[in-house]
Amino acid sequence: MAKCIMVQGTSSNAGKSVMVAALCRIYSRRGYKVAPFKSQNMSLNSYTTKENGEIAIAQVLQAEAADIEPSIHMNPILLKPKGNFKSQVIIQGKAICDMNFYDYQHDFRQTALEAIKESLAILNEEYDLIFIEGAGSPAEINMREEDLANMEIAHLADADVLLVADIDKGGVFASIAGTFLLLDDYDRKRLKAVIINKFSGNLDILMPGIEKIEKIIEAPVLGVLPYDHSLHLPEEDSASLFEHKFEKNRDITIGVIRLPKIANFTDIDPFEFEDDVGLKLIDINENIKDDELDAIIIPGTRNTVEDMIAIKESGIGDGIKELAKKIPVVGLCGGYQILGKKIFDESNRESPLGTIEGLGLLEIESYFSLDEEKIVQQSEGILVVNYEIGNDGLENNENGIIRGYEIHEGTTELKGSKPLLKLIKGIGNSKNSEFDGAIEGNVFGTYLHGIFHNYNFRRSFLNYIRKQKGLTQKFGDDPYETKKDYSIDKLAQLVENNLNMDFIDDLIEK
Repeated sequence: MAKCIMVQGTSSNAGKSVMVAALCRIYSRRGYKVAPFKSQNMSLNSYTTKENGEIAIAQVLQAEAADIEPSIHMNPILLKPKGNFKSQVIIQGKAICDMNFYDYQHDFRQTALEAIKESLAILNEEYDLIFIEGAGSPAEINMREEDLANMEIAHLADADVLLVADIDKGGVFASIAGTFLLLDDYDRKRLKAVIINKFSGNLDILMPGIEKIEKIIEAPVLGVLPYDHSLHLPEEDSASLFEHKFEKNRDITIGVIRLPKIANFTDIDPFEFEDDVGLKLIDINENIKDDELDAIIIPGTRNTVEDMIAIKESGIGDGIKELAKKIPVVGLCGGYQILGKKIFDESNRESPLGTIEGLGLLEIESYFSLDEEKIVQQSEGILVVNYEIGNDGLENNENGIIRGYEIHEGTTELKGSKPLLKLIKGIGNSKNSEFDGAIEGNVFGTYLHGIFHNYNFRRSFLNYIRKQKGLTQKFGDDPYETKKDYSIDKLAQLVENNLNMDFIDDLIEK
């Protein structure tokens, strides 16, 4: 049986995900077989695993930190919010149904718990050490009986718990003391120590408070982690988009349409690692200024039809169509469907509105049907020869293959546009097609999430823009993979340098 250590937080966004990633990197490099685990995650950013199942992107990062392949068993329950208090329920990688929160907690809890137990048992047999991430706060006393993410899992896994507290927003000592106070003795005995996260300032000023809080909670503070804004790691939920500070005033500016139901926005992450590229999030109610943007990306969405309607009603669609005459416009997954002529939803799978018009920038039509299963698939393909953006060709990777993953509902038919990719593996436009995506002049779209994670493809896309602007084209190593791995290593080093690692070692070895 593996030893389990759980990381919980005093609140959402306290730093649980990155702490688990850091611990996975530290102990995997010490020779342990390490795996991450999060029993239940609510996230719009997901990934397709080797089993062609869907898990949250946070567990993918943690698996990467542990130098292992992500698996559905690292996140057996994924809830993807769809609005109106409903979420798509995904169990061990497969979408089961849409369910409101009350019904899920009261009628589906046992089914979810059995899947959690099964996945944890599978990991227990394969790994030496499992770092478990909690969700939100364990002190949600109104929901303790329905808990599937915090103390219930700590008991199930026989895990010691480290509590992470966010000092950046203030009230850190109250949040620590309140968490300990609100837990009953049965749960409180699992809490072994506290970590203070996101600190900026003079540590000497903080020390008297640390000494007092240790006496109050009768547990040690293992250390204080500095807030390092230079770390580049994927964001987990859409709320982070409102807080994230994107770099601006770079040579190239890519506008990203912030759809009301935006999903899988980690597709844009690689651009943040390019030294000359800035990202600008554009609300659909903003006026697009054509002299500010060098390209536009319409990202994924959890409801294509409703977001297309929002685009039309806001008027931003007209601005996008006008800019498509001058600069590249790219649609990813639901954004790809939005670029087409029509979106057919006669069975009202997406909304009660049936068939609607798309932006009409690609000669394609997309279809939703109640009979079609959600597509969750790792995919590979090659760019169709001689299809170009502007006058410069997009490029395959060095091995000739573009890799990505599909997570979508709906299919697409080409009605005049040329396909973007010829698939080696995957579904793409439809089960009856060997192609994915479409391209016309400056405009292209694809179902493949992660397409810009392919360095040669991203580089050729950016070099086209650089050439158009009279800038020097760039080559060399992939800054995304290099800097992301550097960020994980730097995060791990921050933890080792600032926490009492001997205490954690003792928990592992006892």
